[in-house]
Formats: sequence, structure tokens, C-alpha cells
Amino acid sequence: MSVLKSFFKDTIIYGLAIVLPRLINFLLVRLHTDVLPNEDYSENTEFYVVAAFFNVILTYGMETSFFRFFSKNKDKNTVLSTAMITIVASTFFFGIVLFLFRTPISEALRINTDFYTLLVGITLIDTLIVIPFAYLRVTGRPIKFASIKLINVLVIVALNVLLLSTTYGSESLRNLFSVENNVEYIFIANLIASTVVLVLVLPYFFKAKFQYDTTVLKQLLRYGWPIMVAGLAFVINENLDKWLLPQMEGEFVNGAYSACYKLAVFMTLFIQAFRMGAEPFFFNHSDKENATQTYATILKYFTIVGALGLMIVVVYIDLLRPIFIKQESYLLALDIVPIVLLANLCLGIYHNLSIWYKLTDRTRFGMYISIIGASITIAFNLIFIPKIGFMACAYATLIAYALMMLISYFLGRKYYPVPYDVNRISIYLLVSAGLSFITYYHFDRNMLLGTVFLLLFLALIGFLERKELKQILKMR
Repeated sequence: MSVLKSFFKDTIIYGLAIVLPRLINFLLVRLHTDVLPNEDYSENTEFYVVAAFFNVILTYGMETSFFRFFSKNKDKNTVLSTAMITIVASTFFFGIVLFLFRTPISEALRINTDFYTLLVGITLIDTLIVIPFAYLRVTGRPIKFASIKLINVLVIVALNVLLLSTTYGSESLRNLFSVENNVEYIFIANLIASTVVLVLVLPYFFKAKFQYDTTVLKQLLRYGWPIMVAGLAFVINENLDKWLLPQMEGEFVNGAYSACYKLAVFMTLFIQAFRMGAEPFFFNHSDKENATQTYATILKYFTIVGALGLMIVVVYIDLLRPIFIKQESYLLALDIVPIVLLANLCLGIYHNLSIWYKLTDRTRFGMYISIIGASITIAFNLIFIPKIGFMACAYATLIAYALMMLISYFLGRKYYPVPYDVNRISIYLLVSAGLSFITYYHFDRNMLLGTVFLLLFLALIGFLERKELKQILKMR
């Protein structure tokens, strides 16, 4: 239990590092949807879809590779130095290429040339800070990590308010930038905030002594390239809908879909926060005698918390929604929220299960699974968007992530058996999803009935987990 206590402590700190800044940043959805029409909000979404692809390509799996080999290699300085130098060199190379060919690339991506320049700048800086942030995580410095993340988002929020708000905006600051569209202010704020973070992590570029080992480099690249391919497939799973909808249903619909999709941010934040603490923990704990049992316990409680989060958001969506989205034109796609929440919970379980191929150095399986998920996403969207519109995108996401979760579980049983409590996990997942969907779709978001269902679910958890919960509560 002491190991779990340490894990939960670090995860809570990392959780605050991710959840608090992202939650503050998420409050900008209200500002953006108040100021921007659906079409411009769609353009903002498409910008960050492309940024996600660029981020995966430019980091080429180096972050996860760094975790793996920094944890297992005795000469940690060589791993840090090799990874850092490689990322810096490749970032400058890609940066030159992306700027030299900015016109044809921006046209191919259907992005305004000015937007594209900002996009490349943001992406290059975010790539450079990957290893410093990974170093903070793997060496157990969550407070420092959290502080820098919080500064980043505070800068973004402050600049968004000053540049976009009709009440608190600064005309003199807006005059510093010559923009034709308000949405460009969002990208400018992001670029400035990323630059601030780069300055803050600069000391970590000089943390390691200059040592470049080509053998270590080959290990990092061999382990990382399937992670990159899997990352690209994940970006397709997560963002293809927001790329296809403008072409198939129009920018107006995509703006509404993108805004409502963000109401699932609570599940996304929970998953991201968990991964920040879990990934280095899983690697560092892999050689311990009770490692697999610990992993099994962690997944069960991850599912419990995620299932509760699913129900809370669905039951109280009519209270939460007005805080973030006020304009009626954006509520067109509200019905996607329960489906996207469940899809993200399945994704979170998949991330937990995926530890088997990372610890056994079989990252190619992660690539295969992600490609299967991406193929389903592509096919389902292309076939069903013309028939059922944006709801097809939500169903495609759920089907893809659920299938990826199941495939990873069954493969993991063969290559790295973990005694997961499948019965309990299945109960929590199915009961929470069933009650949530009944509340939302069948009883038309009846909050009183949903609250009763939520209390019944809490009672079920208390009954089934009463022994372990007593032990956890007694931990000092």
C-alpha cells in the first residue's frame, strides 16, 4: 500500500499540474465561443489539428523512449545528453524545411500562410521543451513541472483576455499586432506563452555533460519510431472528425461539434493527469516483485474514478454547459458528449493496458493497434457522416477506442500477464455507461433521476471495494 500511496501522491501533483492549467485554459472556450462565430472557431480547431500532427512527427517517439532508457540505463547522463542533442538538431532541421516550403505546405493543409508561420513557430518550440519536461517527470520533480505548466497557461489566458475580450481587452496591445481575423490572436498568445516556457526550461538544456552515444541513439530511435506511428494514428483517431466535418458538413457544424467535444475535457484531463504520474512510475517500478499486482490495482481505481467522472458530467451537464458555452449556435452538437466521454474512458483504460508492450520493448504492437483504430475511424467517418452527420464522428471515436482497449488487453495476457480484476472493471464500466446513457438519452437529462443513479453507483462501489477502501484510508 505504501507504493500505491506514493503513486497516488505523485499522480495528484501531476494531476494538478495538468488539470488546473488545462481547466483554466478550458474557461477560454466561453470567451472564444462568445467572440468567434462557429466558422472561425472551426478554423481555430483545424489549426490545432495540424499542430498535433506536427508535434508527433517532430518528436518521433523520443519522449517515451527517453523514459524507457533513462530508467533502465545506468549511465543516465549519456541518455539525457543524446536525447537532448538529437531533438535540438532535428528540430532545427525540420524548422528550416517547414519555413522554406511554407507556401506549398500551407496550401496543401488549407491554412492561411500567416497562420502557418505561427503554427510552425509554436510546434518547434513545443518540440524543444519535450525532453526538459520529460526529465522533470522521470526524476520526480512534479512541483517544478506543475509550476512551469501553470505559468504557461496563465500567460495564454491573460493574453487571450487582453486581445479578445470586449470588456477587459487592451486596444493598445491589439494594435501591436496587425491581424485580419480575431482567431489569429489565439495563435499569437500561444506562441508567446510557449516562448516563455522555453526560457524557463533553458537551464535543463545544460543539465547533462556533452556525451553523444550513437548506440544509445539507435536504441532510442528503434524503440521510438513505432511510438511515432502510433501517435500519428492516435491523432487521426482524435482529430480526423474535425478535419472532415468542415468539408462534408460545413464550418458551422464543425464549430459546434468542436466546442461540444471540449465538454468531454474533464475525462481528457483526468486521463492526461494520470498518464503524467503513471508513465514514469510504471517504468521505474517494473523491476519490483509486486509490480503486476500494483498495475492491476491502479487500473481498477482508474476505472472507478473515470466511471464516476463520466456519470457526474452527464448528470450535471445542464449545470456545467452554460459555464463554458453560452451561445445557442454551438449547442447543435451537445448530444455527442456522453459518447465522447465514454470513448475517452476507454482510451484511458487502453493507456493503462499498453504498459505491456512498453515494458517488453514491443512498441510495434502499439503501432499496429493504433493503426487498426485509425482505420476504423477513417472508414466509419467517410461512410456514415453523409448518413447521420456529426454523430458518426462520436460513434467512430467510441468504437475505435473500445476495440483498441480490448485488443491491447488480450495481447497483454500473452506477452505480459497482469492480474486485472476484469469482472469488477467491466461492472463499473458497463453500469456507469448504461446509467449515464439512460439518464441523458431516455430521460432527457433528468437531473434528479440522474442523481439517484449516481448515488446508487457510489453505493455499488462502496459495497464491492469496502475492504480495500478501508486499507487505503488507513494509509499514513
